[in-house]
Amino acid sequence: MSRPLTPLALTVLRMLCDSPMHPYEMQQRIRDHAYDQAVKITHGSLYHSVERLAAAGLIEPLETSREGRRPERTVYAVTTAGRDAAQFRLAELLSRPSEEFPLFGTGLAFINLLPEGEVARLLRSRTVSLEAALAGHQAAHDSLRTQGIERYKLIDQEWLIARLRSELDYVRGLVGDLEAGRLTWKDSETRAVCHPRPRPRPHHTDGKGAS
Repeated sequence: MSRPLTPLALTVLRMLCDSPMHPYEMQQRIRDHAYDQAVKITHGSLYHSVERLAAAGLIEPLETSREGRRPERTVYAVTTAGRDAAQFRLAELLSRPSEEFPLFGTGLAFINLLPEGEVARLLRSRTVSLEAALAGHQAAHDSLRTQGIERYKLIDQEWLIARLRSELDYVRGLVGDLEAGRLTWKDSETRAVCHPRPRPRPHHTDGKGAS
């Protein structure tokens, strides 16, 4: 493949490094191992990724079978080239920070398009969502650890929990600064354009002249 392996392609190769399987089994393993918490995966995108990997020679079909009226299922295995590509891509992801553009960063870049009070309200709402997500992922992680799941299988969850906790702390700090007046854009040019002072209402009369 000329382009770097996508996260989904890497997921497929990683699973096939354990054992050959067909895409339906891959879907089951993705759910069982919660890979969909680390990689965006849909039914169609998984099959498309499998087809691209096969066309590139990174995986190969071993056998095709059919059970009853079900569609044919092709079992795939990783090739030597596929294993090498997966290891190379993983080394890149671990060693080099990638340039990412999270949507929250976009929102923060243009924060002064809204009044400070409105931003504080919206960020308070965000903290509620972050608290819920953090609690959910922490509970799931703790449950898996209690079941004896090795830590190396949960490192991606550890990173997600740390990221959520860091964002939550930062957003709480922003809300505090906004409410205390330590963060403001009252005098910015953008505020003057986007939040002009309300115009005075015209004085209406009953047609008999001003009283």
